[in-house]
Amino acid sequence: MSPEAASRGSSLVRSALRGGVATLTLDDPPVNGYSHEMMLALDEAILAARFDESVHVIVLTGAGDKFFCAGASIPKLQAMTPTFKYYFCLHANETLLRLEQTPKLTIAALNGHCVGGGLEVALACDLRIARRGAGKMGLPEVALGVLPGTGGTQRLSRVVGPARALDLMVTGRTFDFEEGERLGLVNRILDGEGFAEKAQEFGAQFCPPGKASLAVGHIKRAVQSGASLPLESGLALERELQAKLFASADCRAGLEAFLQKKSAAFTGR
Repeated sequence: MSPEAASRGSSLVRSALRGGVATLTLDDPPVNGYSHEMMLALDEAILAARFDESVHVIVLTGAGDKFFCAGASIPKLQAMTPTFKYYFCLHANETLLRLEQTPKLTIAALNGHCVGGGLEVALACDLRIARRGAGKMGLPEVALGVLPGTGGTQRLSRVVGPARALDLMVTGRTFDFEEGERLGLVNRILDGEGFAEKAQEFGAQFCPPGKASLAVGHIKRAVQSGASLPLESGLALERELQAKLFASADCRAGLEAFLQKKSAAFTGR
């Protein structure tokens, strides 16, 4: 991706870059349901953004204004053999782990309904912002006789706690974004007018020169990786990441700017 506005990607996942923010758009109307083909395209887009040094933040959203993502395409899922279903779920897990473990801040911009596997995709992002009054969210897979199989049982419990997550999954109820905010699933709710532009602006605040994106990425790594470690191991990880930041140009710029009582101009290095 070039440093300025650029776009590319498959027809199922469109990629665009502006001001250090890579926006990945799930695009399979009418509900942006994901298939194996979409997951392959998303996997490719995540890797491209990871390796691109001009990308500091990744925003994931859906095409249109009705659906972020309604989860796995049921007609395609029904046509799969049990073996293919297993590998489909495995690859989806690997793709979302790649998104989660990429050392750049990731933001799910919920432009519309975010249910089932769509919420599971959003849960793999670091932050979730939503368009006010734009839709429902939830994990209703129990109504199909299955469980949330793209990370939902694991990530939802880590966000809202095991008891609340269990209640949401066994009832399968859906709820609006405002309740999602109260539950801690949604970090910010933005007014609907110009939501795409506001999502871009939200992501841009974590990019240079205003923000040290390298520090943001290392904070993410410390939190994501440290959460599964014993405290002493997590503290060791934190020290190693801090040592790398102390050696960075952004740290030097930040310290100098603080002493001079002015704003730093960060570069992400």
